[in-house]
Amino acid sequence: MQVYTYSEARQKLAKVLRVAESTGKVIIRRKDGHAFALVPEIERKSPLDVPSVKARISTQELVALLHKERRRSRRRKTS
Repeated sequence: MQVYTYSEARQKLAKVLRVAESTGKVIIRRKDGHAFALVPEIERKSPLDVPSVKARISTQELVALLHKERRRSRRRKTS
């Protein structure tokens, strides 16, 4: 973990941010002795956030396929 003075951190902010990103944490210490941790923010994504698929199928065709599959799976359950 890297420790910077306030003045160093101010002068080399881009470098300090890169170090924090790569190591996970940087400490910035003021003259009066107070210390502050600089940590990268964790980007929260939804598990449903997936890339789209390019398909050459219309909405009506897709709905028809879903209905057909649902009917087929219901028949299997009752058999």
